[in-house]
Amino acid sequence: MFSWVKQEQGGRNKDGEMYQTVTEGLQTLYTKKLLPLEETYLFHDFHSPALEAADFQSKPMVLLVGQYSTGKTTFIRYLLEQDFPGMRIGPEPTTDGFIAVMYGENEGIVPGNALVVDPKKPFRKLNAFGNSFLNRFICSQMPNQVLQSISVIDTPGILSGEKQRLSRGYDFAEVLRWFGERVDRIILLFDAHKLDISDEFSEAIRAFKGQDDKIRVVLNKADQVDTQQLMRVYGALMWSLGKVINTPEVVRVYLGSFWAKPLQNTENRRLFEAESQDLFRDIQSLPRNAALRKLNDLIKRARLAKVHAYIVSYLKKEMPSLFGREKKKEELLMRLPEIYTILQREHHISPGDFPNVSKMQDMLQHYDFSKFPSLKMKLIESVDKMLATKIAVLMAMIREEESKLPPPMVSGGAFEGSQDGPFRHGYGEGISAGADIEDWIVSQDKHRYDEIFYTLMPVNGKITGVNAKKEMSTSRLPNTVLGKIWKLADCDCDGMLDEEEFALAQYLIKIKLEGYELPTELPAHLVPPSHRKNRQKANG
Repeated sequence: MFSWVKQEQGGRNKDGEMYQTVTEGLQTLYTKKLLPLEETYLFHDFHSPALEAADFQSKPMVLLVGQYSTGKTTFIRYLLEQDFPGMRIGPEPTTDGFIAVMYGENEGIVPGNALVVDPKKPFRKLNAFGNSFLNRFICSQMPNQVLQSISVIDTPGILSGEKQRLSRGYDFAEVLRWFGERVDRIILLFDAHKLDISDEFSEAIRAFKGQDDKIRVVLNKADQVDTQQLMRVYGALMWSLGKVINTPEVVRVYLGSFWAKPLQNTENRRLFEAESQDLFRDIQSLPRNAALRKLNDLIKRARLAKVHAYIVSYLKKEMPSLFGREKKKEELLMRLPEIYTILQREHHISPGDFPNVSKMQDMLQHYDFSKFPSLKMKLIESVDKMLATKIAVLMAMIREEESKLPPPMVSGGAFEGSQDGPFRHGYGEGISAGADIEDWIVSQDKHRYDEIFYTLMPVNGKITGVNAKKEMSTSRLPNTVLGKIWKLADCDCDGMLDEEEFALAQYLIKIKLEGYELPTELPAHLVPPSHRKNRQKANG
């Protein structure tokens, strides 16, 4: 039973409530501590609608964004390994709306207007974008194992022309910003043949400002170019992204071909497999980190709400009581950047916590500053106390929950084939090669290793460490790596190598030079035949 209260209070806080889970704790903190501040200072009109129970309780969501024909819908099908209701795939812009692909016992489609009145779904606040948006928003439900752990949001293919952008009938960038604040992962998809970032795509990426930690990039259809072209494409992509995502950190890019068709160029198969495994691991970690993400988003929201309260109350304080209000309002709007600086110094606020100046100026035009509320320090102090004490307790609760429950993982669909059987990553390669054959795999090249062994002047069938070092150093591997190889190969730990141990050392050097990692312990199938009895006795 979790609680952030003292034992003498009987496991209850001062309001007499128990907190069973992190999700419940987050929801209660938001409702009692942060929501009053947001409502008082009109935060929902300026920044983001109020959060509801479904926002805290929903499964992790993955948002896919990209220009048309980059393979967003195909990517979802690749993960689920089956079609989903409402799916359309083609080289032209086929997805003209938002599709929330979610778990449901019965397969079917729920239209947008019905979706935003469902209290169990985290989409109720999307009704603010009107019928133009809701007519292009559906929920595709199906009983798929992957969707038991995550939900996926497919978005319209982004076009480059001004005409298409105006004809959407709703603020596309604002809808993306709304989703960006609530999803756990934002995946930007690029086609290896379409690296240009259009004006609307740039605007879409900028809508995710402040959510940089959620963004990943997938360079899709990478099998359609050869290695040399792929290097140039990757460089061009990073250059293009650097102009749009203005952060010092390099965004994580995954290369691959995310569909079930044969690779056109197989020379980078190993690279694509490793990249897809990394991406799968990233997506699989989302359920485990969902509570931490929601906690992080709540902290970001609280900081912004506090700054907004300071701005609004400052504008109220500066307004005259009777005459010259319009003139003063114009003056304050012009001085907003200067007001930011004043508040920053006065309240010790980081510059990065302030909202965009020009956007704030545009929104403030429609308000009467004299009707804004004055600064209520009690509300600010309540949020400060939440950030200082309650959040720390929730962090401890997250660790407690993780220790008591096995970390949930996304399974099913494309994730299933990546974990077991002979086609899992690394099976039959590197250190795993030869695991399922009777003969010792090192013996295939042992005749060559024996020739070298007998030039190193063995005594009583063994060579010294000094002589072995001279030969092993010709590989030009670092001494730290060679030391690890020596430790693995010297099976009887006598400081010398017999011919089988030397052959094993040479084999491990070959594996390392081919780019594979070495194990911390020697696998059973690589133990030299003459040493296996001793190994079995030691383990028995």
